[in-house]
Amino acid sequence: MTTVLLSIGGKDSLASNAKTYTRLDPVTREVASVCAAASLEDVASVAKAADEAFTNWSTVAPAERRALLNKAADILQSRTDDFISAMLTETGATGPWAGFNVKLAADHIREAAALTTQVGGEVIPANKPGTLAMSVNKPKGVCLAIAPWNAPVILGARAIATPLACGNTVILKSSECCPQTHRLIIDCFIEAGFPAGVVNLLSNDPSDAAEIVKALIEAPEVRHVNFTGSSSVGRVIGRLAGENLKPALLELGGKAPLVVLSDADIEGAVNAAIFGAFMNQGQICMSTERLIVDDSIADEFVALLVEKASKLPWGNPRDQVVLGSLVNPESADKMRHLIDDALAKGAKLVCGGENDGAIFSATLLDGVNDQMRIYSEESFGPVKSIIRVNGDAEAIKVANDSEYGLSAALFSQNINRALACANAIKSGICHINGPTLADEPQMPFGGVGDSGYGCFGGKAGIAEFTDLRWITIEDPAQHYPF
Repeated sequence: MTTVLLSIGGKDSLASNAKTYTRLDPVTREVASVCAAASLEDVASVAKAADEAFTNWSTVAPAERRALLNKAADILQSRTDDFISAMLTETGATGPWAGFNVKLAADHIREAAALTTQVGGEVIPANKPGTLAMSVNKPKGVCLAIAPWNAPVILGARAIATPLACGNTVILKSSECCPQTHRLIIDCFIEAGFPAGVVNLLSNDPSDAAEIVKALIEAPEVRHVNFTGSSSVGRVIGRLAGENLKPALLELGGKAPLVVLSDADIEGAVNAAIFGAFMNQGQICMSTERLIVDDSIADEFVALLVEKASKLPWGNPRDQVVLGSLVNPESADKMRHLIDDALAKGAKLVCGGENDGAIFSATLLDGVNDQMRIYSEESFGPVKSIIRVNGDAEAIKVANDSEYGLSAALFSQNINRALACANAIKSGICHINGPTLADEPQMPFGGVGDSGYGCFGGKAGIAEFTDLRWITIEDPAQHYPF
């Protein structure tokens, strides 16, 4: 098997110490990929290469940056089959989910391309006579991007596309769970013709992750960090960035509630719940984790939900299934622990609960309360809780009874009632009469609380990946007080 190489300054290479690590297929436990495991020497090299490339790249015309980004998007889509193969073997993803990853990733890159002429500023009235005052957005420099495995093409492309559009150079640190998939993204940008050093990639052994990430953040050349992943790791990233006075964009975990009010379209709510809860086995930061249902309609809602969830095919992602594999067998162990804890404390298993190694069925627990682990812990899998409430006020209270605040959704046929509840829910994203799961490249995407801070998407991304400068043109003959 060919080793997945680092990409530093436009050149492919093994790690400086020739170290590699192996990623196993979560289903077959066969080797999925063998990858170069970067050393601290490689960290220094990639930071230097990206910094050296920044001087020229930051002055490249918007039209040229746009053309390169659009070309990269086209190349990425043309390699859909390669991405599907890599995602299936490295993460256990189904073919449809991997194919969707490629499509949406290309859309993110094209949206970034459209932003190249939107990186501007404004003229601001000055109190000083004869002065032209402006705010101007300027690229930050070297941006470190750390992307996860669960939506690896979408989130890998998102992590680097807008920084590049704004005139920054980037270092993508690939996930230890999908190094081949993330390397394919970089290959597309290199093939598109991005200058050497503008786009770089490091992969690392999982045992070296803390050391490598710390060194990357502390590298003096790195001026910004964006990270998508767990809240626990996000705290470490945020602390390291803060200690080095470097801004960070953190998109972290979630415990997304879907609130079903008493006047909801029940079939519509069930359809949204099925999609939001079980797409990619529930391994998405926006996945519906809590089904908060008004007691007056709960029996009808649960009956229809169970009927549909129980029919979802699950199995080897190479087959025609809806639910493929979890990323690791250990994730299935976590699902089992969450189920056992909930059942021991009074919950009722109304659907699923079966698994075959890392492959887990769609599972629903009814009667969940705040004494159970699954009430507050992010499952990041296909085990979901149903929480029954009495009235809107209790529904909102339960929805907000979480340290997370990324995505939320609610169902009601009264728009004023729905808006009042949506405004009361503490989250960065909220959808009325739709699923918790949604992504459009032009939308501001970010959370509050333990779900992080800052936003990807559209013009919000420009604010994240540029420095706002104040520039004036003044009268040299102006008078001073002394």
